[in-house]
Amino acid sequence: MKKIVLATFLLALIISVPIPTMAGVDVNVSIGLPPAIVFAGPPDVVVIPDTNYVYAAPDINADLYFWNGWWWRLWGGRWYWSHYYDRGWNYYNYAPSFYFDVDPGWRRHYKNRNWYGHRWNYERIPHKRLQQNWKSWNNDRYWERKGTWGVRNYKPRSEKQTQQLRQERQKQYQQRPEFQKQRQGQVQQPPRQQQRQPQVQQPKQQPRGKVQQQQRQPQVQQPKCSQPQGRPERGGGEKQDRK
Repeated sequence: MKKIVLATFLLALIISVPIPTMAGVDVNVSIGLPPAIVFAGPPDVVVIPDTNYVYAAPDINADLYFWNGWWWRLWGGRWYWSHYYDRGWNYYNYAPSFYFDVDPGWRRHYKNRNWYGHRWNYERIPHKRLQQNWKSWNNDRYWERKGTWGVRNYKPRSEKQTQQLRQERQKQYQQRPEFQKQRQGQVQQPPRQQQRQPQVQQPKQQPRGKVQQQQRQPQVQQPKCSQPQGRPERGGGEKQDRK
């Protein structure tokens, strides 16, 4: 009876231990790509106030942004980026820095045409115009000079206020359920087992006095050789023995 119980316990232990852990091999986790968004045509965008030129697509029910020449998409708690708005998505390992400047309620402000008590006369930007001008707009600070992103009588936040708000939004983002789910779903790769190098046994250190005694070799007295006749070098000649 004891043997049966012991065998059952060992079998359960073997099954519960992950096979990759037992084998010591690497685990590669494949991350799926987001589903395709059906577009009737290239999407229009609006520039989000108080951002470093972040453009959002307001007509689709997805987080789709354009920033710094790339399209960005948040899906399933993960970020993806591409040169195209509808294909070619690649996984991005971190939340892009621009996202913490985006107001979480920008869609509500868009529908109400109101940005924190100020009339928001946003401008819908066609896709072709965006692709042709986004870089020059960024370099020339076009939207700030044109009525502060279209918000009437609006005073932009100071740099200090922007930094504080960015840190608060970053903390809020990390507490979101999809972000927590993403962190829990990440599987850390076990470190590769390094091959043990054969240890070379070092000779035991002997007492210092004994080592010095061994290193001292008996000095053999060399016979004195007479210096060749001629003028000796300065400081290096010896006097010849007188006969």
